Amino acid sequence: MLAKAIGRDRGVHLGAGEATGLLLQRNYLAYRSAWWVFVSGFLEPVFYLFSIGVGVGQLVTGFEFNGHEIPYAEFVAPGMLAASAMNGALLDSTYNFFFKLKYNKLFDQMLATPLTTADIARGELSWSLLRGGLYSAVFLLVMLAMGLVHSWWAVLAVPAALLVGAAFGAAGMALTTFMRSWQDFDYVTLGQLPLFLFSATFFPITAFPEWLRWVVECTPLYRSVVLIRELTTGSLTWASGISAVYLLAMTLAGLLVVGRRLERLLLG
Repeated sequence: MLAKAIGRDRGVHLGAGEATGLLLQRNYLAYRSAWWVFVSGFLEPVFYLFSIGVGVGQLVTGFEFNGHEIPYAEFVAPGMLAASAMNGALLDSTYNFFFKLKYNKLFDQMLATPLTTADIARGELSWSLLRGGLYSAVFLLVMLAMGLVHSWWAVLAVPAALLVGAAFGAAGMALTTFMRSWQDFDYVTLGQLPLFLFSATFFPITAFPEWLRWVVECTPLYRSVVLIRELTTGSLTWASGISAVYLLAMTLAGLLVVGRRLERLLLG
């Protein structure tokens, strides 16, 4: 299908935008009959929000954040938004990416067209971002309906979630190119679960000893949580700028590694 859309002549040159658009179209056609997968991906963070943010929130009065006391649900909700952006990006960029790379050899077929390995990396990441952006926007509407948003800065929470997804998606694809079998995905879970639990998602970072606090502050999910939490509460500091630069650098580094690894694996 993709070969028919763009031809098999390797002499034809496609612009980056055109190539990305074709790959997005391909993924849309492949997933349009599996709409329920997208619904299930959205419901997970919502269930967490109701069970922990609202349920446990009845037992916790709230936390201080950047000098302001906020209810527990308002503290947890942006953390769940960041965590869902991470989880959605990693799902697409690890398991799905590995299957396309190793089993159905989809990327080999793509390289029989004018597409390059860099086009594939950008296209797969763009699809992951499109999916994650939809989740983030709907989740933010749920937060708004529940009265958990009190700042106009929250309109930037969706772009921030896209940046989070881009960072984790690029890193996930880069790591996946080094994986040899499905068993290697145990390492993904091994890293993903501690990030989810200990990145100030459910409690403030001040609960940690000082030496551990410095370690947590260097992790990507913590930087993501800080960025989105400051936007939804309107309590912006320089930490947001540091987080944005951190995640952007992570995205660019991941894409660079993916492009080079795909060239070695598919064209070497």
